Order: sequence, then C-alpha cells, then structure tokens
Amino acid sequence: MKVALGADHAGFPLKDEVRKAIEAAGHQVIDCGTNSTDPVDFPDITQATCKKVVTGEAERAILVCGTGQGGVMAANKIPGIRCGFAHETYSAHQSVEHDNANAIAMGAWLVPHALVPDIVSAFLNARFDNDEDTRRRVTKLNAMDRIEVTGGHGEEEEKSK
Repeated sequence: MKVALGADHAGFPLKDEVRKAIEAAGHQVIDCGTNSTDPVDFPDITQATCKKVVTGEAERAILVCGTGQGGVMAANKIPGIRCGFAHETYSAHQSVEHDNANAIAMGAWLVPHALVPDIVSAFLNARFDNDEDTRRRVTKLNAMDRIEVTGGHGEEEEKSK
C-alpha cells in the first residue's frame, strides 16, 4: 500500500517514528513534508498529503501535527477524505471499519512514541466492514461533500454537479 505522510513543524518530531512504522509494516511512504521544525501551516501540509489520496497516488494518509486536531479539521474539509483522530489503536482501526476512513491524524505532543507502531498497524491493516449499516452511513458521509450552507439559517442545498 502507498501511504501519504505529512507533518507540520509541531508534528515533525514524531514523523520519523510514523515513517518507520509504515515501512516496517511493508508499505511505501510518500513524504509530503515538512522536513524540519521550521514553522509551516498545517492546512498546507494536510492539503498536499490528502491530495495524494484523492488523486489515487496513495491509498491512505497519515497526518501528524501538535495535537492532531488541526489535521482532522483540515482533512475533513477536503471532498473525498474521511479522516479519523487516532491517539490509540481502537480509534485507528474503528475509523476504517465503520466509517471507511482513508486518513488519520495524530498529535505528536500526545501520542507516546512507543504506541506509534501499533496505531499505524491498526489503521493500515483495518478493512471497511461493508455491511448494510456501514455502507448506508458512509454513503451519507460522502453526500455531505456536496452540501452547501446558504442563507445563514442552516438551510442546506446540494451543490450541482
């Protein structure tokens, strides 16, 4: 599997551990930056990393920032990306099994280095359950990529294709 890996400056100290875990599991890393602790904006790194999944160059993405929160928020703004928050193994595999996540975000300030291999393995080895309930829910998640809020009163309309 090809895995896009991106980290901002706060996530950079954990990035090498994530890379090692991906490679140890037999997968290929597509490095989307950053390569130092010099400040960069997480939305830029997230977009570059998730673009690899949207275009099919990678099957999954792993984002690392300080807390993981910025990565999750930015990634889930990108149509076609379903990003889970993974600071432990259960969320890492559950996000794939029940929500068909194709990305996870983790926080370098919060995830112990010793847990990284297990979190990465849980995410990359997980498969979508693909039962009736999970398919219905993921179909609804995917439809939300086309929702546009208008009028300021919560009115929604589907974007025209």
